[in-house]
Amino acid sequence: MCGRFTYRLTWPEIVRLYRLPLDLTARNTEPRYNVCPTDPIDVVTARDDRLELISVRWGLVPWWWSKSLKEMKLATFNARAESVATKPLFRDAFKRKRCLIPASGYYEWQDTAGGKQPWYFTRADGEAATIAGLWDEWKDKATGETLKSCTMIITKPNDFVAEVHDRMPVILESQDFEAWFAGAGEDLMKPAANDVLQRWPVSKRVNSSKAPADDPTLIDRVELASLDVSATDLVERVSRSKA
Repeated sequence: MCGRFTYRLTWPEIVRLYRLPLDLTARNTEPRYNVCPTDPIDVVTARDDRLELISVRWGLVPWWWSKSLKEMKLATFNARAESVATKPLFRDAFKRKRCLIPASGYYEWQDTAGGKQPWYFTRADGEAATIAGLWDEWKDKATGETLKSCTMIITKPNDFVAEVHDRMPVILESQDFEAWFAGAGEDLMKPAANDVLQRWPVSKRVNSSKAPADDPTLIDRVELASLDVSATDLVERVSRSKA
């Protein structure tokens, strides 16, 4: 699962990374260090060969949902690559409404003797991580309002991520964006190469979804307790092996 991420991109960075049309109105993007499911997030969509940045709810509500939003109890902020093309919640969006989800990094939790230890994953090259996503539009019959929402696609982990967790987001490279919008599937929904990401342990304060989203110290590296020293040693060994 990927249930928390960070978003620190500036408008010029977003325009450069996704080659957005220069006539779009600039957005004032605020750094966020604890983005949670149901929060509004920015995604890149393609309509009539024109890319746009839109705000959507993180947690997909399919267009055919007939009940109220409060009755949507299912966790739809992630969609598994193995079933996204066939699962009723996601299959229509998979066919017709793809998106790109910009993220500066994401959190994942490791089970340790001292409890769940959060780790922060970000790209090793310092660029933003672009996560494959789907979006949809749902109309609230009671109010007549339209809600745009999205989900992240997750897949099995590469060897590097597997040392901490058993899933990871589908991370797309810039050369994959066009193919993703065009409907490519299995070839893109695979683990990133082992050298794409880096990671470090962070404070357990981020274990709470109520941790302040504007707190940059949430992604600061922390020293692990003695019970977790083996995990720290493992990270150092992996880092040295890549040098």
